[in-house]
Amino acid sequence: MDYSEKWGDSIEAAVKLALIDLKLTEDQVTVTVLEEPSKGFFGIGSKLAKVRVEKKPEMVEVKEEPKVEPKKEIIPGRFENAPSRNKYDFRREAKKDQKKETTEPREAREPREKREHKERREHRNDRRDHRERRDREPKAVQAVAEKPVLRERPADLVETTDHPVYLFLQEVATNMGLTLDITASYNAENVYIDINGKDSGTIIGKRGQTLDAIQYLCSLVANKNSENYIRVVIDAENYRAKRERTLEQLANRLADKVRKTGRSVRLEPMNPYERKVIHATLQNRNGVTTRSEGEEPYRRVIIEPVR
Repeated sequence: MDYSEKWGDSIEAAVKLALIDLKLTEDQVTVTVLEEPSKGFFGIGSKLAKVRVEKKPEMVEVKEEPKVEPKKEIIPGRFENAPSRNKYDFRREAKKDQKKETTEPREAREPREKREHKERREHRNDRRDHRERRDREPKAVQAVAEKPVLRERPADLVETTDHPVYLFLQEVATNMGLTLDITASYNAENVYIDINGKDSGTIIGKRGQTLDAIQYLCSLVANKNSENYIRVVIDAENYRAKRERTLEQLANRLADKVRKTGRSVRLEPMNPYERKVIHATLQNRNGVTTRSEGEEPYRRVIIEPVR
């Protein structure tokens, strides 16, 4: 291969991928930028970079014609398929290795099924210990640890049009050219933003990813000059409540499947809030238990049967 075309978040990243593909260094190639990258606005309308990396003319190798090996001469009186000395030696060494294996400790020769059974049993014991520790904790501690984001809003919220978060969102919508109806309410500890309008789908994004990103930015704005932490919740077209109901239905449906089949189910990667909804929905469900595994942003929930 004398050239490679790659995409990347930046030109440098795309060139690096192409160099890995060609197994060359930068001084051995020429780079042509086919498309410039663009970050867009808050990740919307972003474009990747595309480059074409070619070997320099002096680096192009001349392909050699394959060498044809002469056929081996078969000596009359010998069998062509007769076992060679190497095959005999290999079998003899294999027998020696088999004898060595019989002298290994019993744990090393334990069947794989038994080892897996021991691991599952130890895992169950760990879960039981965790539940016992949780039951010994005060109820208030458990409520803080297990309670998902509240659907019900505080009763003392006051509607506003001059809060920094409200002004920030208005500026974002104007710069993006979006038509949105923004309503803000707040108290000393919380800020709630409701977004409606024909462009609200753009604010939500795929599975709420854009909405989560904007909520994170608004949280930074709200807590920039605040001594106490202010919680910011942004919703668009009642998406949060709809998503939470969808996750609860999904959790119950998969829990029934796990109880029926006896096999664990791995969900797709979710953000901390959505994982917490799954855990809270199934925490009192008989026959199943939940846990999370992986690193952010690919951390996911595992629904397992209780054996």
